[in-house]
Amino acid sequence: MISFLRHAFVDSWLGRIIAGLLFLAFVGWGVGDVLSNIGSERADVVARVGDQTITTDSFLSAVQNELQQLARQMGVGDPSQIPAAARGQAAQQVLQRLVTQSEMILAAGRLGVTVPDDVLRDEVFGLQIFKGPDGRFDRALFDSRLRQIGMTEARLLDIVRTDLAVRALVEPLQSGARAPEVMVRRAFDFGAQARTIDLVRIALGDQGTPAPDTATLRRFYDNHPWLFRLPEFRHARIVVLSPDTVARSIDIPDAELRRLYDAQQSKYHVPETRSVQIVTAPSQARAQAIAAQWQAGADWAKIQSGAKDSAAVGMDNVRESAIPSPGLAKLVFAAPASVLQGPVQTDTGWVVFRVTQVTPPHDTDFATARQELRDQMAQTQAADLVGPRVQKLQDAIAGGGLDRIPDNLGAVAIAGTLDEQGRTQAGEPAPVPGSDALRRAIVARIFAQAKGANPTLVQGPDNAWFAVAVDSVEPGQLRPFDAVPDQGRGAWEDESRRHTANVQATALYLAAKAHGGVAAAAGPGQQVLHPAPLGRGQQIEGVPDELARLVFRLGAAGQTVMLDEPDGFYVATLTAITHPDPATQPMQVDRIRTGLSQAIANDIGLSYAATLQQAVKPKTNMGALQSALSSVTGSPAAGESSP
Repeated sequence: MISFLRHAFVDSWLGRIIAGLLFLAFVGWGVGDVLSNIGSERADVVARVGDQTITTDSFLSAVQNELQQLARQMGVGDPSQIPAAARGQAAQQVLQRLVTQSEMILAAGRLGVTVPDDVLRDEVFGLQIFKGPDGRFDRALFDSRLRQIGMTEARLLDIVRTDLAVRALVEPLQSGARAPEVMVRRAFDFGAQARTIDLVRIALGDQGTPAPDTATLRRFYDNHPWLFRLPEFRHARIVVLSPDTVARSIDIPDAELRRLYDAQQSKYHVPETRSVQIVTAPSQARAQAIAAQWQAGADWAKIQSGAKDSAAVGMDNVRESAIPSPGLAKLVFAAPASVLQGPVQTDTGWVVFRVTQVTPPHDTDFATARQELRDQMAQTQAADLVGPRVQKLQDAIAGGGLDRIPDNLGAVAIAGTLDEQGRTQAGEPAPVPGSDALRRAIVARIFAQAKGANPTLVQGPDNAWFAVAVDSVEPGQLRPFDAVPDQGRGAWEDESRRHTANVQATALYLAAKAHGGVAAAAGPGQQVLHPAPLGRGQQIEGVPDELARLVFRLGAAGQTVMLDEPDGFYVATLTAITHPDPATQPMQVDRIRTGLSQAIANDIGLSYAATLQQAVKPKTNMGALQSALSSVTGSPAAGESSP
C-alpha cells in the first residue's frame, strides 16, 4: 500500500521515511532472515511482526500494484508477460517493505507514540494534493482523489496517522545530525575548486585535401557502405494518450480560471525588477581595488575570475523583497542603471555593484492571461485523468484496433511513414506528438514491432501511453556508387580533413607532454587560448563540456589531454589549480553543510531501521507464502529464497 500511494500521490508526504529509507534496511537483513522464521499461523496470514499481521489479500494486492508498475516500465501490456523470476523477486521485495512497515508501526506503539486527531486533521488539510485553486482544502477534490485510487477515507486517515507516528519516531533521531567541519571543507573544496588551462583547437576545414581519383572514391565507398545506405522506412499508425493530449480536450469554465487568476496575483501583477551584478569583498581596501578594476573596463567574467577572495553574484530580474539583505536591496533599487556603485558597507560586508537592467512594474489582465491559466489548470487536471482513461483506451484497442478510438478520451491518433531516426521521406522530423523522450520511445517501438502485429498499449516517458500498428515496411538498401558522386566526394573530403587534423593534434599532444605544455609546443598557426578559469560543472565559451570534465580528472598542473569533437580536436594543458577560501563564500558553505547533515541524518535513520528486527523477529507462514508466490510466479518455488 505504501508503494501504491507513493505512485498515486506524487511528491506527497508518504514515502519520505518508509519508501526512501526502509527498503535499504533489508540489504543488511537479507530476505532469507525474514523467510526463515517458520511457525503455525492462520492460513490467510503471510507474515506476522508482533501483533501486526500481513494478510494474504494485502500482500497480493501490493504485489499486483508492484507488477503493474513493473510491466509499464518494461513496456509489456500485462504483468503475466514479466518473466517468472522477475515476478518472484518483485513479490519478495513487496514482502520486505510490508514487514519493515510493520516493524516501524510496532516500534512506535512500544514507545507510546500517538497522533492526536487535531494533528491528523491539520496534516490532511495541509496536503497540496487535496487543495483547490484557492489554496484551501477542497472536500470534493478529496473525495475525487480517493475514488481514483479506490481507497476509503478511513483507510487513508489510518495510513496518514501511521505515517505521522513513524515520523515522530524517526525524525528526533535525525534532528541532531551535523556534518563535521573537515567534511564540509573537503566538499566545498571539491565543488568550488577552479582550474586554469592553456588550449589549442585544431578545427576541421583548415586542412587542404588533394583531389581524389575514381579508384580512391570507389575504395572509400566500399569501406564505408553505411554512409550511402537509404534507411528503412515504415508506415505506422500511432495513438498517444498523455497529459498533454488529454489537456487539449478539457473545457474549463471562466469562473474557475478567474479564481486561479485571483490566487496568482503576484505572478500577474509584478513590481519593478532589476538585474544586478554584486561583489561582496572582505575589506574596504579590497572592495576599492575591485571597483577600480571594474571602472577601468573589466567585464563581469573578468571581475568574477579575479575576485577569488570575494563573493561575486549575479541576480537576474530580482524583486526588491528577494534580495536577502534589506539594506543592500534599498541601495540596488535606488541606483541608476549601468552606473558602478560603491564601495559601500552593508550588513553583508563591503559591496560594489552595478544594475544592468531595470524592468518597470507591469500588470497582465485576465484576458491576456486566460490561455496560460487554462493550460495550467488543464495540465493539472489532465495528470489525474490519464490513469482512469488508460483502461478505456486499452479496451478500445482490444475491441477494434487503432481505428475505433473514442473521441472522448483525449487521445491523439496520427499515421505516416518515417525512418529509424524519426524522419519522414523528405528528411524532416515526423510530427509524432510529445516530448523528445516520448518520440524516441514511439519510434523505437515502431521499429521493434513486427508488421501486422496487434497493437498493444504500453507506458512511455512523461506519464504517457501509446500504441502502434506497423502497416508496411520498405527495407533499406545501398545506393549504387554511380548514384552518389557528390556525396561520395564530400564524405571522402570530410574524412581526409579529419584524419589530417587528427595527425596534427596527436603531434601537438605528444610534443606538449614532452616539453611542458601546449604553450611551449604549439607550432606556427596554432593559436594558444587562455579561457577563463574552469569551475566544476561550469560552461565556458570555447571549452567543450567533455574537455572540462577531463581537465578535472587530472591530478596536477602540467598534465595535458586531447579530445576529439565533431568540430575538431582540442589539446589542453592544466596550468593551475585554485583552492578558494571558504570564508569568501559563506552561503555556499552553509548549503554544503546542510546537505551533508541531511545525508548523515538519513544514515542514522537507516541504521535505526536495520536494528528494529532485533526487537521483534518477523515470523513467516511458509505455507501461505508459498501459495501466494505460486499464484504470482506460476510455480510453487519460483523466486523463493532457501530457509
